[in-house]
Amino acid sequence: MIDDHIPKKYRDVPHLTDEEEFRSHFLSWDIGDLCMTDIRFYLEHKDTVLVPMASLEQHGPHLPLYTDTVTAWEVSKRVAEMIAVLHTPPIWAGYSPQHMHRPGAGRGTITLRSSTLLNLIYDVGRSLIHHGFNRIIFINGHGSNVKIIDPILRKLRYDTGALISFVKPYMENYYGILGDLMENPPEETPGWHASELETSQDLAWNERLVRMDRAAFTKAHIPDFLPKSFEKKDGMPDVEFEGYKYFTFPMDHHEFIETGVIGNPLRATKEKGEEAFRRLSEHTARGILELMKVPVEVHTREFVDRVL
Repeated sequence: MIDDHIPKKYRDVPHLTDEEEFRSHFLSWDIGDLCMTDIRFYLEHKDTVLVPMASLEQHGPHLPLYTDTVTAWEVSKRVAEMIAVLHTPPIWAGYSPQHMHRPGAGRGTITLRSSTLLNLIYDVGRSLIHHGFNRIIFINGHGSNVKIIDPILRKLRYDTGALISFVKPYMENYYGILGDLMENPPEETPGWHASELETSQDLAWNERLVRMDRAAFTKAHIPDFLPKSFEKKDGMPDVEFEGYKYFTFPMDHHEFIETGVIGNPLRATKEKGEEAFRRLSEHTARGILELMKVPVEVHTREFVDRVL
């Protein structure tokens, strides 16, 4: 077992006295860029790996389908560089059935059935644990993945004893550490689909792929199949009735926002996107450093059931 080859002082609290020397061994923090020799060296000193995951789905007429994956991947890359940990390539497809629209509509979304995505996440996690990683940190960039993820995170933990974490570095209706950065008032939903935050982050990532000439402010509305006594303001599956949110419906995205954009992207800037990435990445990095102090005892490492 690879644990036998990890020096005792690094097993519980992975740490190197000479971080610069450690960093010099790696040309990249993406395991896909590395050789197996690099992976083995890393595991002699640290046991944490980040797994960015999100979706490939429509984000209106002005943002690329990669938008959610950009969030997860960019945060993962920045965190990895900050604290010298490895990350995997991104899981770029997610649970997005509500973004498919009618057949032939040409929206471009690729969705995975929940069972497919959960099996994929499990196999990725078990593979990493098999090789010697003890702390698997999923960095999620797509809100709908949250709807289905709990059972497989628990299964990974129960089956192996590994430390399993799921991080959500984005806004939607939770402003968190980005509240004072956004200019949109709440009614212009700055954290929602293709609005101010996501447009800003895409501008910071690759402004060439953002078509601000197509951007427009559009608001969510109640789907046609519901009575007008109900009200909807954002992308959550719940709706308001008499001012309260007790009702939830399985709705498709185009039923409450035809353009795909929930909010106002017109105040987005590259500078806001860069600052958002900085805040989210630094916060996530600090949390992971704390998790790297936690003793972890993996009781089942070998990925035996890896064929069918």
